[in-house]
Amino acid sequence: MNESQREAQEEEEQVQEATAIAPKLIYEVIRREGEEEMARTNRALAWSGVAAGVMISFSVLGEAIFRTYLPDTPSRYLLENVGYSLGFLAVILGRMQLFTENTITTVLPVMVTRSRESFFRMLRLWGIVLAANVVGAFAIAALFVFTPALAPSLLSSVVDLSHHATGMGAATGFWKAIPAGVIVALIVWMLPQAEEAKFFVILVFTWLIAAGDFTHIVAGSVEMAVLIWIGELGAATAIGGFFLPVLAGNIIGGTAIFTLMAWGQVRDELPQS
Repeated sequence: MNESQREAQEEEEQVQEATAIAPKLIYEVIRREGEEEMARTNRALAWSGVAAGVMISFSVLGEAIFRTYLPDTPSRYLLENVGYSLGFLAVILGRMQLFTENTITTVLPVMVTRSRESFFRMLRLWGIVLAANVVGAFAIAALFVFTPALAPSLLSSVVDLSHHATGMGAATGFWKAIPAGVIVALIVWMLPQAEEAKFFVILVFTWLIAAGDFTHIVAGSVEMAVLIWIGELGAATAIGGFFLPVLAGNIIGGTAIFTLMAWGQVRDELPQS
């Protein structure tokens, strides 16, 4: 190989390294991750889901800390919502099972195979992870409420945030959950090519969920659980007025909107389609 050929080869390698990952490859990365998740045992999914439900509480706690200790100024709202990103950073970078992530990762394999077996495997994972997330959320909320783990002023801020998150009404909670579902799915879609910027992708876009006052089923379950434990929210209102509407909105945003759009842009390039 002469000098000009070597230079041309090096230039081509540099161009390939600098080129963003094609949507087809992003799709394949997420699809394979979904296949791996659906192949995990029930026990592994459950423990990972409980851990995610516990760790997502850092989002509520982070917001509460900023609200408690920052001066009450108009800019405080933007700053305190940075705290909301903490739980998502812990869960996503820690590779724990978060229900809203699975509205894209486990749906993509189903859209490729289109089999009943794959569909029921997806539903199995959804059911286990969602239940485990909620168990973790109630466990950490019990720690907040029934022990002196949080200072009274900090617990008061957690309660204030919880009232806001769960008190907006079923219809409003549903509509606000759709953008949150889209944003979480977008984060999952961006991570394969984010590389060193993963931290900032998660930080910025989960901050957007909080700053936009959107609703997230798992982080919201911590707030719901706090109010249930202190006796300020009944089970019927919690389930019908918050949990089910927000759950439906997150699923529609993450699956029916974002995942279908992602599928649409790559389906003609996939041999399975």
